[in-house]
Amino acid sequence: MLAHWTDDGKPYEEGQLKHRARKAVRPVPIPPVLVALLRAHLEAFGTTLEGRLFSAVRGGPIRAQEYSAAWKEARRKVLTPAQVASPLAAIPYDLRHACVSFWLRSGVSLAETARRAGQSVAVLQRYYTKVLDGEEAKMTR
Repeated sequence: MLAHWTDDGKPYEEGQLKHRARKAVRPVPIPPVLVALLRAHLEAFGTTLEGRLFSAVRGGPIRAQEYSAAWKEARRKVLTPAQVASPLAAIPYDLRHACVSFWLRSGVSLAETARRAGQSVAVLQRYYTKVLDGEEAKMTR
């Protein structure tokens, strides 16, 4: 099965962050409880030689099939049967969209949301128009 998100059919690409210098890093703001969980994981397991936080059982990147199976199982455990049958959080990337949408709906500024999402305000406005639609009417009440 060829992955549809890379040019060579692999389920992942080696390389730097999109549109960034080779050695660039991007901070990811996370809550303290997640920081504690990640620190505990690092203390218990360390990282791979490539610096990955998680790896397959025998090393190397986690294969798409393994990741997909774990995601499906997690959905089954936490969602209702109706939600499992729906497209809700069908793939992990859906959580990114949900998070950005949540920030915008919660009143986080476009600039801060864009910074946290690692994209420009213009890109944010283009892809999250549905979330932003109607905000002007709310402000003029």
